[in-house]
Amino acid sequence: LYIFEPRYREMLEHALHHHRMFCVTLIKPSCPEWHAPEDFFHLATAGLIRACVGRGDGTSNLILQGLQRVRFAAFEQETPFPIATIDPLESEVQSSVKTEALGAKVLELYDKFKGNGRHFPRKVARYLSDLSDPEMLADLMASTFVSDPLRRQRVLEELSVNQRLRLVIQYLHEEM
Repeated sequence: LYIFEPRYREMLEHALHHHRMFCVTLIKPSCPEWHAPEDFFHLATAGLIRACVGRGDGTSNLILQGLQRVRFAAFEQETPFPIATIDPLESEVQSSVKTEALGAKVLELYDKFKGNGRHFPRKVARYLSDLSDPEMLADLMASTFVSDPLRRQRVLEELSVNQRLRLVIQYLHEEM
């Protein structure tokens, strides 16, 4: 993640000096930029800052590991950046033959993407071949291969893993 805006620089500085946690959420399409909490979606992913490299110009590159879906419950601070009280959201996991079939379909679509000439790092293929968690599969595929941010937000907001897999399948089909 590339941090360059002044308020996000302050947010990063705060996170690095406290708990190394950072939430990234999507600004609503009706708002050209963020001014108040109503301007962005209140369901996001809480992430742990795993690495941060500061640059001489004040910008930073960081590796953010997504840990948990969260809903912003209240805001303790709104400026210069929001600090929220969060509620964790748990996925509804229905481990079943249907779940396995949906996961297999997602992997089949990934293979079609590769067959259509798209090039992905070998690490992605190796990671996917070892991945047995349907929830992680849905989230990884959505964040990596679904280009529309509103569709990625829809996947993020879906708590049912089976429905999340269905959405990923639908969106991947439409992007082919």
